[in-house]
Amino acid sequence: MPVTVVVGAQWGDEGKAKVIDLLAADHSHVVRYQGGHNAGHTVVVGAERYALQLVPSGVLYTHIIPIIGNGVVVDLPTLFKEIDALEGRGISCAKLKVSSQAHLIFPWHQTLDALYEAGRGDDRIGTTLKGIGPAYADKSLRIGVRAGEVLDAAAFAARVGQRAAAANAIIAAGGGQPVDVDAVVDQFAELGARLAPYVIDTVELLHDALDADDAILLEGAQATFLDLDHGTYPFVTSSNPTAGGACVGTGIGPRYLTRIVGITKAYTTRVGSGPFPTELTNELGDKLVDIGHEFGTVTGRRRRCGWLDCVMLRKAVRINSLTELALTKLDVLDTFPEVNVCTEYDAGGQPVYAVLDGWLTDISAVSTVDDLPPQAKAFIDLVEREVGVPVRIVGTGAERESYVIWR
Repeated sequence: MPVTVVVGAQWGDEGKAKVIDLLAADHSHVVRYQGGHNAGHTVVVGAERYALQLVPSGVLYTHIIPIIGNGVVVDLPTLFKEIDALEGRGISCAKLKVSSQAHLIFPWHQTLDALYEAGRGDDRIGTTLKGIGPAYADKSLRIGVRAGEVLDAAAFAARVGQRAAAANAIIAAGGGQPVDVDAVVDQFAELGARLAPYVIDTVELLHDALDADDAILLEGAQATFLDLDHGTYPFVTSSNPTAGGACVGTGIGPRYLTRIVGITKAYTTRVGSGPFPTELTNELGDKLVDIGHEFGTVTGRRRRCGWLDCVMLRKAVRINSLTELALTKLDVLDTFPEVNVCTEYDAGGQPVYAVLDGWLTDISAVSTVDDLPPQAKAFIDLVEREVGVPVRIVGTGAERESYVIWR
């Protein structure tokens, strides 16, 4: 069976969770392959809204095995808060698996994150201050603590104490408040014991699933242009959300990847600092924020908004080998008399726009291609021509069932 990868094609917040939730129905395993609790994936089911940070979006299906892969950095307090909240609402997390090779986040990582960001002054990146970057830095320095270490409780406690003490020296040198080593050791001894039943060699599990012809869905957090290597560096995340990162973050080789779905909004958003060629800093941008409810799921920060940028999308197609697009939040443009789409940049790097007529019709109840207004169809056709891959799914509203299968 093919392995499907879902990746953000912009700067994140594209509505990946809704698409993953839709696609998950035909899969047996859903795997988060990178990032941490800086991600916010929201699924709306009827009157229920589920905001997920670490648990894979497929958890809402009883037939799915949700997996946190080796490429993820895991904040245990957040993970168990999320598990408790889901189970309190009748969603079982009993099948959840956590890679023994996934690295753990500790309080000193969050302290260091804040210190590093403050030290950048006016050059702040806009990090979520969740400790993600320092945890990945420890991984690269080969001093990180991995989830599998919780299986030896005594050794795990000793490692946590040793790392906390070493981090405190750096924190103190930077003028920060050191963590309470004993308190952290006690806290994570308890959390580690709770994590132990979930820990497994997920690479072996996934290859057994492939051998059994099971269908696997790989879920990325953040997006292509927040990728550490291919994004708008240094205003990027600390991992590789691109499709190549899906291989590294799960242990599944590239020859298994046969469907790579890029998620894009019908416009563009970004959180934090960094370049944004099509950004709207006027009342049109404010209108997109208001209609699209463009505030971060995790941070609550207001997102910057602008017109759809097909130059970005063409690059995302190349970097990820996208086989198709899912175009989300088309309904946000319902009340715009004109809709702009960036098709190229001029010699000065400024966006050049195609101007299309708006449809001025509520499409939130539309569920078939035939019911889409001609102007909305023209918008989708333009995106396909400019980007060079087909649009398969079109999101027409926030609800789980609010989408159209375009092709």
